[in-house]
Amino acid sequence: MIDTGSVDLLIARNPDPDSRLPYLLRIPLGGGMVFRTSGTWPRTKALYCHPVPVDDWPAEPEIVERVPVRSCTRRGAAIDLVLDRGREQRSQLVFTTARGREVVFWQSARTSKQARPGVRTPTARAAGLDELEIIVDAHEQYPYRFTQQRVRIVRRALPCGDYGLAIDRRLVASVERKSLVDLIASLTSGRLRYALGELATLPRAAVVVEERYSQIFAQDRVRPALVADGLAELQVRWPTIPIVFAETRPLAEEWTYRYLAATYVWAEGEDAAQARIGPLLTSPVSGGPTGRDGATSSDLDRAPEAPAPSPAEVRAWARSQGIPVPGRGRLRPEVHAAWQAAHPTRPA
Repeated sequence: MIDTGSVDLLIARNPDPDSRLPYLLRIPLGGGMVFRTSGTWPRTKALYCHPVPVDDWPAEPEIVERVPVRSCTRRGAAIDLVLDRGREQRSQLVFTTARGREVVFWQSARTSKQARPGVRTPTARAAGLDELEIIVDAHEQYPYRFTQQRVRIVRRALPCGDYGLAIDRRLVASVERKSLVDLIASLTSGRLRYALGELATLPRAAVVVEERYSQIFAQDRVRPALVADGLAELQVRWPTIPIVFAETRPLAEEWTYRYLAATYVWAEGEDAAQARIGPLLTSPVSGGPTGRDGATSSDLDRAPEAPAPSPAEVRAWARSQGIPVPGRGRLRPEVHAAWQAAHPTRPA
């Protein structure tokens, strides 16, 4: 009898002679997840997997391979697997859609470049988006204009960061922009620590620096080791908030655009991925908050309300629609109601 409660990756032969998928894959996520698959490892191509109930695992399985698992974690619409062996230890189960139906692919780092279902490689448009609305903090003095990208800029006061992304009245991401001088000043004064603490309240956040990392060690007004140690400490304390050195301001602007676009795609598919992966879990996942059916709660659950539009934004919209509004003073309630009716997914 095989101990199915262990933290091992198990591959057994499929006892169903009529199935085109000759193997069963069991991973130790929750109470165990079972898939029918066409191979024992994605060595040359991504393997198609068909999820089945955990009860389909045979009582007396014919084990083909059993490998201890170092890590098995759900990350968005994928499950990352790290096995305890010297070679071929990293792989990923990707939940996506193909030709209108839900599918799962098992891929390794080698095969992910060859088979990336449901993913569009960005060229001119980030993530294939026709237009992306980016909220620019109203206090940003010299903001990015995104003139080379398909971006619609909205000026509002952000609770944290300089460039934000809102979806369905929720602020799901923000990017803090720093020059090297500002980075060093905020780091040595302690302000950067508080800024990262605020960014950590969002589902996704990042810091982009308009300089090369090597320029830290060219400073003569502050000890370079002090800055390098401080950045390393911040990354350890807030590992989910990357600090990216983009070398130049145009590259930092490009990185911000691509990051927010990728976050938009992630947020749009996160709820759907949770619905697909969640019901397959039969017990709570260790190391994370749980929701219905023992599934981990989505990062989007902690997204705060997006900032409300400024009076200037509502005033400009009303004039473009032919609605008479005064040049100064408070706007009538019916103007705000009209704006909200025209933007049902935007904050009131």
